Amino acid sequence: MADEKQKSEENVEKEKRPSWRGGPMGLGDPNDTTLRKVEKDILIAKMVRERAKEEKCIPEVAAFNECCKAASYSMVFKCRKQNSELRDCLERWYKNDQLWEECRVEYLKERESFRRTGEPKKIRDFKARYQNAI
Repeated sequence: MADEKQKSEENVEKEKRPSWRGGPMGLGDPNDTTLRKVEKDILIAKMVRERAKEEKCIPEVAAFNECCKAASYSMVFKCRKQNSELRDCLERWYKNDQLWEECRVEYLKERESFRRTGEPKKIRDFKARYQNAI
């Protein structure tokens, strides 16, 4: 009897919860532009760091990599200058509001596409590459 009462209370509780799922694939509204805390603080921040490293600080990354290859195990001591230059460059771009906005827009486009199709970015990229190869 207590189990039935508990189950009915759980069902009522589930009905009260807002339905955040929606959209064509049940993954959320594709047109929703609100961001959760984890998206702002972790996912977009990761995109900013990667873009800064891969697109904005190319000479600093190359200099640091060359120094590390040449110094081998003593790179901790010999590559301090290159490391601090790289760190300064990455920090400068990490604080750039325009780069954050670009990454936010890019993330929202990727999320919208995922919510419309149900396919993660890796699969969409693979399909695009595979179709271009044929």
